[in-house]
Formats: sequence, C-alpha cells, structure tokens
Amino acid sequence: MKFVKGGAIALVALLLVVFVALATWEPFFAVTAKAPEYREYSAEIVRDEYGVPMIYGETDADVAFGVAIAHSEDDFFTLQDVVAMSRGRYGAIAGQDGAQFDFAYHLVDARGTAEREYPGLPADTRAVIEAYAAGLNQYAEEHPQEVKLANLFPVDGVDIAAGFALRQPFFHGLGGVIGPLVEGGELRREYGPDIPGFPREPEENDSPADMPAETPEQTAARTGMVLPAGEEAEHLGSNAWAVTPERSGGPTTLISNSHQPLRGGVAWYELSVQSGEGWHFTGANFPGSPYPFLGHNENLGWTNTVNRPDMADIYELTVSKEVVGGNHTLVYELDGEWLELEEETFTLPVKMGPVTLPVRRTIYRSVHGPVIRNDKGYFAIRYGGMGKIEQLDAYYRLNKAKNLEEWQGQLSRLAIPSTNFIYADREGNIAYVYNAALPDRPEDVEANWRGILDGTRSDLIWEGTVDYSELPKLINPASGWLYNANNSPYTAAGAGSDLNPDDYSPVLGVELKQTNRSRRAYKLLSETEGPLTRAELERIKYDTAYERAGYVADMYDALEAFDPGDDAELKEARDLLLTWDYTADNVGAADALALLMIRDFMSAEYNNKTADEAPDMGEYLRKSREHLMTHFGRIDPPMSELLRLRQGDVDLPLDGGSDTLRASTTWQVDDDGRLSLVHGDSFIQWVEWPADGGKVFSRSIQPFGAATTRPRSKHYTDQMQLYVDHQLKPVRFWEDDVRAHASSTRTVTNAR
Repeated sequence: MKFVKGGAIALVALLLVVFVALATWEPFFAVTAKAPEYREYSAEIVRDEYGVPMIYGETDADVAFGVAIAHSEDDFFTLQDVVAMSRGRYGAIAGQDGAQFDFAYHLVDARGTAEREYPGLPADTRAVIEAYAAGLNQYAEEHPQEVKLANLFPVDGVDIAAGFALRQPFFHGLGGVIGPLVEGGELRREYGPDIPGFPREPEENDSPADMPAETPEQTAARTGMVLPAGEEAEHLGSNAWAVTPERSGGPTTLISNSHQPLRGGVAWYELSVQSGEGWHFTGANFPGSPYPFLGHNENLGWTNTVNRPDMADIYELTVSKEVVGGNHTLVYELDGEWLELEEETFTLPVKMGPVTLPVRRTIYRSVHGPVIRNDKGYFAIRYGGMGKIEQLDAYYRLNKAKNLEEWQGQLSRLAIPSTNFIYADREGNIAYVYNAALPDRPEDVEANWRGILDGTRSDLIWEGTVDYSELPKLINPASGWLYNANNSPYTAAGAGSDLNPDDYSPVLGVELKQTNRSRRAYKLLSETEGPLTRAELERIKYDTAYERAGYVADMYDALEAFDPGDDAELKEARDLLLTWDYTADNVGAADALALLMIRDFMSAEYNNKTADEAPDMGEYLRKSREHLMTHFGRIDPPMSELLRLRQGDVDLPLDGGSDTLRASTTWQVDDDGRLSLVHGDSFIQWVEWPADGGKVFSRSIQPFGAATTRPRSKHYTDQMQLYVDHQLKPVRFWEDDVRAHASSTRTVTNAR
C-alpha cells in the first residue's frame, strides 16, 4: 500500500510539474525584443469634446510617441493583440484561432522580412516607428495590470514592421489562397466583402481568460485577416467619393466611407497630429500604426477602398527525396535541375484553458516563395509586395504630401501593395488610382495565371511589378465626380469619362465585378443633373436601396420560381418577400425578412459559387421565417427591431443592409435574436475645401466612440446616436479650434 500511495503521490507531483511547465513555458520561450535606443520624447495630447486626440510635438518622432500613448489610453486591449501577432505569439492569447495567424506569420516570413528590410528604410521613418514603439513600451510599463502576456514588451521598430509585413498581403486576398491550400480544397480566386461573427466587447481590464473562445470567423472579423476559414473567407468593403468644385457648385469634396470591423485589429482609430516639422494631418489608423492611413492635411486628402486584383500565383512543385550529406532532403525540380527545398520547423503557442501547448509545425520555401504541403502535393505561392515593407515609408510621406504631384510620386513607388485610392485637394483636383503592386507576368508565355502553374518552369516565375503608368487611373474626369465601392475600375466617373477595359492587358488581373453599392452609386451620380451639393451627396451616401441585378436578381428569380406546395408557412414567407420594395430603410413590412435572406445570396456570388451551390430558397426562407417567429412572434417586425447597434448598455435601431451604400454589412446574432452590427459603415470622414480658397473643413463619425474598449469612459458610446441618425461631428483640425473645444490636455514624456 505504501508503494501504491507513494506512486500516486509521485504521479500527482509529475502532473503538477507538467501543468506548471505548460502554464509558464511560453513567455520564457518567446524571444523578447530590445527596447529602442533611448531618446527623450515629449508630446501634448489634447482631446476634443468627443475624446478624439490631437497630438502635438516638436518633432514627428515626438508626435508618434504621443500617438502610441493616446491610442493605448483608448484601446490597449487591441494593441496588444496586434503586438502579439507581430511576434508570432497570438496563439498564447487567442488559442487555436490565434495560432492560425502565427502560422501565417511564419509562412509569409514576417519577421525575416522586417529584419531584412527595416534597416533600409529612411532614417526619419525609422525614427517615427521607434518613437511609436517607445510609447507602447512606456504605457505597458506604467500599466502592468493591463498587460495580457508576459514578455510581450518591450517592442522595437522591427516588431512594428513585422506587424505590417504580416497583415499587408491579406488585404489583397492572400488568405483566400492560403486557406484552400492548407485545407487541400478547391481554390476560388475571387473574394467577397465581409466576414461574419464578432466577439463580445471587453470589459475594463479584461484578462484573456475572461474572454470567450472565438470561432475562426470571429477572429478574422476582429483582426481583418482571412485565414483557413473555408468558403466564408471574404474581403472587407468600402465606399468613396470625390467631387470637383465645378460639379458641386461649391467646395471640392472628399467622402471617406470605409467599411471595416467596428472593433479589433483593423478597426479605425480617429486621431489628428501636428508637429514642428510640418506633419499636420487628421484621419484614422489601425492599431499598430504610428500614422493615419487615410484622411487629409491642409492641402489634400485621400481615402481607400479594397480592390481585388489577381496578386498571387500558385505553382505546383515536383518534389522528391534525395540523400544530401547523409541526410534525406526534399528537393524540387526547376528547369531540369533539382534544388533543395528549404525547410523550417517552428513552435506555435496554443492556449488551451489555463495552459499553453507547444505545437510543432513545418513550412517550406522554394525560389517561387512560401510552400504549402497538403494531401495533393507541394504548392508554392508568389504574390505582389512579397518580402517588402516600403509601405511604412510611403504612408508617412503621403501624410506630408503638399500637392497632387507629390502624392502621385509616392503612389508610383507601388510600395503600398493594394487598395484603391480616391483623392481630392484644395486646388480642385480629384483622382482615382487603381493602386496595386501587380505581378509583372510575361505576356509572351502561354499560361493560365488564374489556375495552378507548372512549378518546374522558371519562365513562369515573374520578377517585380508592372509600372505605375500601366495601372488604371483617372485624373479630373469631365463628369466632375469619381467613386469606388469595391467595383471594377472601369466604372468610376460616368459615361464618357470611364476607362475602357480594352486598354488594359488581361494579364494584369484587374477584376470586372460590380457590387450593389457600385450600381447604386453609379446610377444616382449619373442621374443627378444639377450640382452635387452636400444634400445630394448625403442622399447618395445614405441610400438603402438595391438594384435588381446580380445576386439580387438571382434571389428574386429563385423566389418567383419557388413553389412552396402545401406548406402554408413557406407560402406566407414567400408572398411577403415578393412585396419587398428593394430597400433596407426600416419602412416596408418585408425589410426584416429580406435582410436575413439577402446576405447569403450576396456571399454566394462573391465567393464564385456555381448555380448548383447557390442557397436553397426553401431552406433559407424557412430558416429566416423561423428566426423571426422565434424571437418576434411575427414574420414582419420592423427591421429596426431586428438590426441593432449595441455597445455596453446602449442599444439603438439601425437601417441599411448588406451591400447598400448605407452599409450594415455583417452582424452577430445575439441571444435575443437581434442582429448586432459588427462590420459596415465604420469611420466616415467628409472633407470640403472651399472654392474661395478658405481653410479645409471636415466632419466625421465613429459607430461607438473614441474609447472602444474602455466601458468606463464617457467616450465609449458617445457617438452612437449621431451615427444612427446619419449625423457627423466636427473634426477639430486647426489649433485654435482644437484648444477652444478641448475636454482634456496633458503632456506625456519618457524623460528619465
């Protein structure tokens, strides 16, 4: 008995040792960055009546330090997720779903890219990035109770750069390539506008253990990166407009209407900056960036929409084993020769309850690029912008551009791998650039670039990108207006002003698809005969209608052909939906039912599903009807009771639908059956340069407030009613206006 008892004690002790090891290994295993070389920074953070910060500093680096502090005060919770991704440690916070991003971190060689390329960035850009890292480090040091993961700080400039290197390829759809290859499934080479699901908002000082587990779709929604999530992998969307003073009858107008997740790693954070070195800009950034990605300065402004160029090529490799130096080594064939396949094995931290499991994974690289192995073989990926981080410098320079020539000069570098740009300036110029670092594919080689390429042929391995001059672009069209709503660049300025697709090589891989938002914007702009005044543009921006075209026509054709037979419930639902007026304006009796139905048909089209894969009308009609009956006791409740904007204790009705210009694109279904918005109209900025040469004036709105993850802040929900009411608040850009409306002012420094 003593032997048995002693053995049991030993087993318990062993299990305890294993538990402690699994609970504590990851922070010690992780490589801790060195803090940037000490430099003293000082910034003044002045917050307006809505808590939006204006950061002042003598130098640009001082301002970047202040940006990190201000953003941390409002959303350190999300900033840490982004930092963990930039270190390949997100799985230690978000478990298996986070580990998918860590896998991508290794696959695209985010750390290696940053380490190789960061030292080559201009010194002033590196100074800004390192100052930003110093600000994050200082906040973490001063608020240790908020830090989620041990040894996550300090961070340095390379860490910030690695975050950019990780996330940038997923904005042009790399996740839609990686996902199917990892799963070994069918590859679909076009992508849609949004991602379903979203986690709950964190409470003040939430720890990771307090947060519920996320689905892959929720993690994708929160981070904005699309990874192996099957056919639901979709793009984000946006709207943008620019109008000349001649056409507006007044100011040059720029409307930025990005559609991002309302929370998380690619949710917009509004801020303004001003330094003694001439950096004066207002707009919004993503967590992990020292500067805004869109907005305006005194002279010019721009906004972005996601485009869908064919930026990636896939090569099937012929792989064999060969004995090299006494070891069995994988080799692949290229032009009749056999080359060694580079192999890298790494450890992913995967949080499972109170412990973090070490999971070993192996990836490969060839001269083509990263290689994924699945049941069908070895597949290499090559994509535009691979191995580059010049966008860190390009965005900084764009912030400080003074005119159209300087602005185009930065875009012409093709340092920013993708996204459309819509531009306007105080001189009355407007511009649209289909920006993309498109692969310079050889046109004299016969190949199906949309298919799987022969990895044994080096003539299919392109180098570099096409020249900026080859990209679709429009400067000051005769129509006086430009728009983009994630549509083909060949509809942008109206009849007589649009580009001709025949003028561009199909090898460029420029998409031809339209969205409902595009169809509506084009129609409404083209039909406006008089000036495109502020009131007219507001009518267009907040339009909630659908055109009976594309997936909307597919849905209604299927509805009209659907025979419910003797099923009285399905007949009732079908008959109600047939009365729908093609709007999501909260007026019609069928709006709620249509809202539930239409997104699945939109997703089917955007994910290139065949007619056989289209949603089954009877199935979806029944599911939608049952949802309304279960939660509302009727199939025709007001849509505003179904669709809600929710944050904390605030619960407000919404209008707009998936793919309407007033975009309520994606939602999560709450326990009470309401649809809580998670992605759609997010940061909106409306900019006007007066025709008489006066100062630029802008207005903006966020769905919640400046402090998205701080429930105790008065700025947690203070913009919600304005957002719901289609209202905008003033942007405090000029210093006298900033200080006249300041709600708080403080100086932050790292002086020892």
